Amino acid sequence: MPNNKYDSLKIENQLCFPLYVCSKEIIRKYKPFLDEFDLTYTQYITMMVMWEKKELTVKELGSFLYLDSGTLTPVLKKLEEKNYIIRNRSKEDERNLIVSITEKGETLRERAAKIPGKLSACVDLEPEEAGQLYKLLYKLLDKLT
Repeated sequence: MPNNKYDSLKIENQLCFPLYVCSKEIIRKYKPFLDEFDLTYTQYITMMVMWEKKELTVKELGSFLYLDSGTLTPVLKKLEEKNYIIRNRSKEDERNLIVSITEKGETLRERAAKIPGKLSACVDLEPEEAGQLYKLLYKLLDKLT
């Protein structure tokens, strides 16, 4: 009976643990595909937003990625060094830093378009299962934020 008190501390009873490990493992699966492009996973998801939005503030970009500016700034510096994005102060409000995709960044999109399919081949889930997981993870994310 005394062990019941500690059941909630068992790792197999933690929802966060399999989420943490799955996240780590999926990012590890991305690595060989992203290495071809000399991108980290965080740089890749940043570029995904940039391909879609083309231009936005650092704050807006951080909101999309659930990242603060302290985490995002070094990522943006690296992407700017690679000439995938440029950062400029807003003319309307100098406090805002605008991130814009470059032509080279746009060109990368075409080459990177194959990455999701390659990763899907590594993750053996039926489309229905993947859809359910997606919905549940976003539901959880919505409740946590």
